[in-house]
Amino acid sequence: MDFGLAGKVVIVTGATANIGRAIALDFAGEGAKVVIVGRDAEAGARVVKLAQENGAQAAVFVSADLLDPASTQLILQEAAKLGPLHVLVNNVGGNAGLGLFAESDPASWQAHIDLSLMTMLRMTRAALPGMIERKSGRIINIGSTAGLVGDYIMAIYSAAKAAVHGFTRVLAKEVGEHNITVNCVAPYGTMSDDPAAFSTGSRFHPEHGKMLKAARQFSPEVNAKRRRTGPLPRQIAKPEEISAAVLWLASSRADFVTGQVISIDGGTLL
Repeated sequence: MDFGLAGKVVIVTGATANIGRAIALDFAGEGAKVVIVGRDAEAGARVVKLAQENGAQAAVFVSADLLDPASTQLILQEAAKLGPLHVLVNNVGGNAGLGLFAESDPASWQAHIDLSLMTMLRMTRAALPGMIERKSGRIINIGSTAGLVGDYIMAIYSAAKAAVHGFTRVLAKEVGEHNITVNCVAPYGTMSDDPAAFSTGSRFHPEHGKMLKAARQFSPEVNAKRRRTGPLPRQIAKPEEISAAVLWLASSRADFVTGQVISIDGGTLL
């Protein structure tokens, strides 16, 4: 489907694995100019190659850690070489561990907040002035169903994602007059069937993923509480199902959509 995104400059953060990778490759398939942001240079090079094969007008990898406040300007400088920024997809996020809140170390809370909330705030703040000046732009945040109902033993992560949802709504009110829409896609658990979709930085990487390692320390009973089930036979989302919603929100077909948090959850929230 032609979403009218050919030639548009798109930044996708956390784009070397899973959801971010699928988003970057789908924008490439629309002929966009894609800025692929991540920490894993080897995985980034693979995504760039695939993006070019998929039909991207341009594809560049920017090695950047958004936990570093200085990274936003580096990313925008690279994007500016391709043209004015049209779409920002804030996909970086994750959790810094699992456990009951009553047993948590307060010193660990900030890591969750920095990863899931502050990275999004910094990147959005850096990108907005240019969009406001041009009176045009799309900002799409990747939230989580955890931010809607809360995930067991993931209290701070759930709170940070809820903040992403709230920020999406209020920013939509602030920048709508500049023809900028701000929306959020809230996926349930999402994982690719393709082993190549995991970079060493992915929290779901079979060997390096912190998320999978953390889950192994808990009993089957505790891990069962972490999982919600829906009415469909399949209980895990595919990255391409998330990216499809992102592309629609980035397109002119969603010109009248802003301030929304769209769940892709397989009915698990029913």
